[in-house]
Amino acid sequence: MGQEVELKLCFPRTALAALRRHPILAADTTPVVTTLDNTYFDTPDLVLKKLGIALRTRRRGRSLLQTVKCASDSAGGLSIRPEWEQAWRGSFDFSAIDAPRIRKRLLRAQAGLTPLFSTRFRRETRRHRPQDGVSILLMIDTGEIRCQGRAEPICELELELEQGAPLDLLLLACRLTADLPLLPSDASKAERGYALFLDQEPEPMRAERSAIDATMTPVEAFRTLAHSCVRQWQFNAAHAAGSENPEFIHQLRVSQRRLRSLLRIFRPALPAEFANDWAERLRRNANRFGDARDLDVLCEEILAPVTSIDDLQAEALSRMQEIARAERDQTRSRSVADLDAAEQGRLLTGFMAAVHALPDPVSGQTPARSKPNMALRRLANRRIERLRRRVRERHDAAHGATPEHLHELRVALKQLRYAIDFLAPLLRDSGKRTKALTRIQNDLGFVNDLDVACQRLGRWAGEDPQLCAAAAFVCGWHSARSARLGKRALKALTPLLAGRSPWRA
Repeated sequence: MGQEVELKLCFPRTALAALRRHPILAADTTPVVTTLDNTYFDTPDLVLKKLGIALRTRRRGRSLLQTVKCASDSAGGLSIRPEWEQAWRGSFDFSAIDAPRIRKRLLRAQAGLTPLFSTRFRRETRRHRPQDGVSILLMIDTGEIRCQGRAEPICELELELEQGAPLDLLLLACRLTADLPLLPSDASKAERGYALFLDQEPEPMRAERSAIDATMTPVEAFRTLAHSCVRQWQFNAAHAAGSENPEFIHQLRVSQRRLRSLLRIFRPALPAEFANDWAERLRRNANRFGDARDLDVLCEEILAPVTSIDDLQAEALSRMQEIARAERDQTRSRSVADLDAAEQGRLLTGFMAAVHALPDPVSGQTPARSKPNMALRRLANRRIERLRRRVRERHDAAHGATPEHLHELRVALKQLRYAIDFLAPLLRDSGKRTKALTRIQNDLGFVNDLDVACQRLGRWAGEDPQLCAAAAFVCGWHSARSARLGKRALKALTPLLAGRSPWRA
C-alpha cells in the first residue's frame, strides 16, 4: 500500500499563465507534460462511493494503470489517503490490495462494476526541492470531467509530497497563495465526477459534529476541531460566488465565529501570539459579510409576516419592503464582491500552516493512548465553567433590562453553546439541557433580530411620516412576541445556571 500526501489548490483559467511564470515553477524550465485519460468505475447503486472507495483506470501514453484510493479526512486542501496502483491488463485485479477489508469489498462489487464518468486533462509536472530532505511535485492539471454529455472544467494545482512532512506542502502553498489566486479544495476529481453523474448542486456546508476523543491532548483536539471549521469555511467560500443562495455566505460567517470561539476555548493550550493574531484576522474576515444575514432576516422574518389594516398602511409597508429588498440585494452583491478567492486562499493556507506548526510537547509521550487525557478533561471543565459563569452574570443583569443587555446575554450563551458542541464527546449525557439551551438561544436571537431591524427601519424611514408610521407598526406587530420570548428565555435559563454545571467531562 502506498500513501498519497497531497495538497490541492484551484485557480481560475485566467491565472494559468501567471502560475507558470511564478518563480517557484519557472525554476524548472522543462516540466514533464502528459495527457491523462481516466475512467471511473462503480456499481449502478454506487456501492464503492458509499464505502469511500474510488476505482479508476488511467491511460498515460502507452501505459495503462489501475488505481484504488480510499477517502480520508482532509482540510485546507491537504489530504493523506491510502493508494494502490498497478498495471491494468484489461480486467480488474485486486489481489495486490493489502488491506483485507478493502480487498473484500472490491471483490464483492467486482461483478457489477461499470464505467460512470471520465476525466481527460493535461498535466504539467515540475519538481521543487527547497531544502535537503524535501521534494514536492507540482502538477498543473487542466481539462474536463465528462459524464453523459455534460462536462465540468478541471483547473488545479496539486502539490504531492515525495519527501518531507505535510507542513512542507502547507508552507509551499503559503508562498504560492501570497502571489496567486489559489483556493484550497478538498474535492477530489472522483467526488466532482460523482456529483456530475448524480446531477447534484452543492449545498451550503454546516458545522460538523465534533470528532475529538478523550485520549487526545488539548492541541490534538484543537487541531481536529480547527480542521472541521476549515472544511466549512473553504467549501462555502468556494461556492458562494457562483450561487444565489445566501446561506453560503451565512455559513462562511458561522465558520469564522466558530473558529474564533475555538481559539478562546483552547487559549490556555495555545501560544498567545498564535491565538491573538488569528482571532483578529478571522474577526476582520467575518466583518466583510456582516450585514447580509441581518437583511435576510429582516425581509423574511420581520417584514414578510406583517399584514396591513388599510390601503394607506399597505402602501407604506410595500414601500418599506421595496427598500429592504433593494438593500438586501445590494448587500448580497457586495458580500460576493468582497469574497475575494485569492484573499480567502491566503487566509486558509496561512491558518492551516500555523495550526500544523503548533508545538505539542505532550503528544505521543503516553504509550497507553486508550486512557483519557486529563489535561484535556481539565481544560474542558474549566472553560465551560468559565463561560457558564459569564452567562450567569449576563443573566442576572438582563432581568427587566434593555435589549442591549439581552444581546450581551445571547452572545455569552452562544459562546457557551459553541464550547458544548466542540467538547460534546467528552461531556456526560446532558442532551435535554443542551436542547433547552438551543431553544433559549433561538428566543433571544429573535429579540435581537427585532431590535436590529427596528433600528434599521427607523433609519430608512428618516423624516418620511408614512414610512415612520410603517416602521412603528412593524415593530409594534412583533413587540408582544419579542417580550414574551425574552421573559421565557430568562425563566428557562435559570435552572440551567443553578448549582453544578450539567456539562462536565
